[in-house]
Amino acid sequence: MASVLPPVTQDATSSKGPTAMVFMNMGGPSTTDEVGDFLSRLFADGDLIPLGRLQSYLGPLISRRRTPKIQKQYAAIGGGSPIRKWSEYQSSEMCKILDQISPETAPHRPYVAFRYANPLTEEMYTRLIEDGFGNGKAGRAVAFTQYPQYSCSTTGSSLNELWKWRNRLEGKNPEGAIKWSVIDRWPVHPGLVEAFARNIEAQLATYPEEKRKDVVLLFSAHSLPMSVVNRGDTYPAEVSATVYAVMQRLGFSNPYRLCWQSQVGPSAWLGAQTSDTVSAYVAQGQTDLVLIPIAFTSDHIETLFELDQEVIHEAGHPGVKRAESLNGSPVFIRALADIAATHLRSGESCKSKKFFVGQSNILSVS
Repeated sequence: MASVLPPVTQDATSSKGPTAMVFMNMGGPSTTDEVGDFLSRLFADGDLIPLGRLQSYLGPLISRRRTPKIQKQYAAIGGGSPIRKWSEYQSSEMCKILDQISPETAPHRPYVAFRYANPLTEEMYTRLIEDGFGNGKAGRAVAFTQYPQYSCSTTGSSLNELWKWRNRLEGKNPEGAIKWSVIDRWPVHPGLVEAFARNIEAQLATYPEEKRKDVVLLFSAHSLPMSVVNRGDTYPAEVSATVYAVMQRLGFSNPYRLCWQSQVGPSAWLGAQTSDTVSAYVAQGQTDLVLIPIAFTSDHIETLFELDQEVIHEAGHPGVKRAESLNGSPVFIRALADIAATHLRSGESCKSKKFFVGQSNILSVS
């Protein structure tokens, strides 16, 4: 008869394990009923959507007005965002690989912390403590951003939120608190580049061979307010670096362009907008276009509704297509594991807020 294995404890598995691997992302409502709360949190975040001194007034007003419209959009893609499903799958599969390639920090336990939707950062942190991390027991955790390109409005905001809940839940017992480290960007990791390139090649293969080299590749990333860009945010440069690396991997086989989507409100945002770019190409007679969501690691409303049901549908030409999102790509998940393993081997840890927020503090000074 098989023997009963002892329960896993902080020091009973390996020299440095177990390790909590926390995937951080914006998140999205899993049902249409969650849309209102999601938008309320989103428009309350001055890091993402800076509304100045009127944030506390304008944020709730905008979110209430937009909720019915956004609920219809989520209904159109199946009743909710798949980002939680994909995040939980990607983190779980990554941890399986990490257990094999980094046994000294095993077992690796997957967690997801969303900024604006469930599971929120405070829910994730409470789970960590319930699972035996921190709260006097120490233990190691890695905050792994799922925004490949750093921005103070995305990764920076998530790290600020993580720091806030660390102080609230563990501030009174710093000696036994969770030992955090941060992976805050990975825009040109070879595995990420390879995963994007393979999805592009798969979509290009659907065009007749004689037309394939003339298909225009339109890399589409979530836009940023120019007020954020103008104070020095590195996001545009890092997105451009990803695009260049992917095109280099493809041997610059096709004409390409970087454009930006999901502008909200009347203020100036980084452009040109993806929808305008597609319309302009189609008007010029260039109707073979492949859209590539270059700053997203899975499907959600920006891909399934904005790109698929608005931009592509409104283009009205079968030659306007989209490359598949990374989702469950084994190449991508292996890349995540490689990034994490390299980080764990570095032994890096953070001992102050500076490590968490880094550039966010610098860029918040206007």
